Amino acid sequence: QVQLVESGGGLVQDGGSLRLSCTASRSIVSINFVSWHRQAPGKQRELVATITRADNTNYADSVKGRFTISRDNAKNTVYLQMNNLKLEDPAVYYCAVGPWRGAYTAWGQGTQVTVSS
Repeated sequence: QVQLVESGGGLVQDGGSLRLSCTASRSIVSINFVSWHRQAPGKQRELVATITRADNTNYADSVKGRFTISRDNAKNTVYLQMNNLKLEDPAVYYCAVGPWRGAYTAWGQGTQVTVSS
């Protein structure tokens, strides 16, 4: 089973940027579906962005135009570029993989994102 490690979280000011990385323990070429999720304290985990093996992407309405998901198969890594971070974005961000949306077979441990005013 593939193992995932997220990194890149941290503290940033309102309007700032961060790039999260999700690195897999093996090749992601054959992985059809990779997604980023987030969970803030007291809230349910929500889907933020997805990317397929064919590089089709999808985003939650709350992050459209600000976040970009991409994958680098040569580095076994999927990125989440987050620009114009807002005070409602802080959460633990997780990546997950699977054959299709909702059928996740592995999750990372999460990386904390904090936004200050």
